[in-house]
Amino acid sequence: MLDSVITPGVFAFVIVPVLIFLARVCDMSLDTIRVIFMSKGIQYLPAVIGFFEVIIWLVAIGQVMNNLTNVVCYIAYGAGFATGTIVGMAIEERLSLGLTSVRIITKEDPGGLVQFLRSHNYGVTSVDAEGGTGKVKMVFTIIKRQDLPHVIGIIKDFHPNAFYSVEEVKSVAEGVFPERNSQGIFHWINSLGYRPKGK
Repeated sequence: MLDSVITPGVFAFVIVPVLIFLARVCDMSLDTIRVIFMSKGIQYLPAVIGFFEVIIWLVAIGQVMNNLTNVVCYIAYGAGFATGTIVGMAIEERLSLGLTSVRIITKEDPGGLVQFLRSHNYGVTSVDAEGGTGKVKMVFTIIKRQDLPHVIGIIKDFHPNAFYSVEEVKSVAEGVFPERNSQGIFHWINSLGYRPKGK
C-alpha cells in the first residue's frame, strides 16, 4: 500500500525537497541563533550549535548534490534558507538576551517616572537638555532586554506623548538591574557562560 503511494516520482519531487527544506530551516535557524549568541558574548553554546548546524547542512547539501537535475530541490534549498533565517530571528526575539538602552525625552517633569523606575530597581539618569522646540528633560536607563516591554509600558503610563528610543548595548561596566529568578532556558544559558561584556 505504502509502496504504491510513494512512487519514485513522489520521492524525488516531494519527499526529498521537503526534507531538504526542513534541514535548511533547521541549520539556518541554528546559524542565526549562533551568530546572535556570539554577538552577545555567550560562551561555549555557539560552538555546540555550530556542530549540529554543519552536520544538518551537510545532509541538506548532500541531497541537493545527489539530485542535480531536480529543480524542485534547488527551490526547496533556497526556501529553507529564507525561512530558517526568519525562524532564527523569531527565536532570538523570544529569548530576549542582552542589554538595551532606553532614552526618553519629554517636556514634562519626569520626576514621577524616574522615581517609579528606581523603585523597581532600574538605574536611571535624568538630565536637562535642549530640544528643537525648547528645554526638555532626558531620562536614560540601561535595562535587560527581557524587561523592555515592562519599561515601555511604564513610559506610556507616565508620559504617553514622550519621545523614546531603544538601542542595543554591547557592553557595560557597572549598572543597576532588577533581580530576576532565572528559569528554564535563561538559567541554562547563564550556566554556559553568558555574562554581559564588561561586567
